[in-house]
Amino acid sequence: MNKLVAPARLLLLPLLGLCLARADAQALESINSPEELHKAVALLDAALFDSYNHCNLDKFALFVAGDVEFYHDQGGVTLGAKDLTESIRKNICGKVTRELVPGTLRIYPMNGYGALELGVHRFHHPGHDDTEPLGEAAFIHLWQYKDGAWKITRVVSYDHHSLAK
Repeated sequence: MNKLVAPARLLLLPLLGLCLARADAQALESINSPEELHKAVALLDAALFDSYNHCNLDKFALFVAGDVEFYHDQGGVTLGAKDLTESIRKNICGKVTRELVPGTLRIYPMNGYGALELGVHRFHHPGHDDTEPLGEAAFIHLWQYKDGAWKITRVVSYDHHSLAK
């Protein structure tokens, strides 16, 4: 590979996150079927949690509204993108990764607003999976499509429990 091409690709990675939140994510008004909505939100979910898993908080922040509300059955309420991002930096980065449980993702249209995403996810502890329990929880994300971008405005994360190994 050309020595100039690899560094150029690295410089473009932050822009990729912005594009995914905007241009690559299908515009709400162009979605014509439940299948298209499912695909669009599933791609958003994958990009959101890729940034979460890799502690790319600048990219993560692209997916949440400034006034996001995050309700956690064990941790309580976190209000605002700044506090949510800081909480992830403090409590998640380098400690936890998230995996969507296959077959659990459900997406529903919210007319004139965006989409409701429901599912189940598992939480791993990289480097400590043999000593830390595998966690699982259900989640609800309310996605809004506004000004050409998809953003999460509300999160409910509940039914947190450990799984047997």
